[in-house]
Amino acid sequence: MYYVYSIKCKNGYYIGCTNDLKDRIDRHQKGHVPATKDRLPLELKCYFAIEDRYKAFEFERYLKSGSGRAFLKKHLL
Repeated sequence: MYYVYSIKCKNGYYIGCTNDLKDRIDRHQKGHVPATKDRLPLELKCYFAIEDRYKAFEFERYLKSGSGRAFLKKHLL
């Protein structure tokens, strides 16, 4: 299973994809991920479980687009 997730940072949101959500969030919170280490504290806001790896990465790419961010803001965040 692959997880596309959104975490709230001190200055916005971060969207990512992983196959081990618990470990990835733990690494974010400990400051081991360069993209978020200067944006602590973090809070997991939502995630989507997707079986197909390629569809998960496509969905992550969509959520990072303007229309994907608008979707998240309107429906989930």
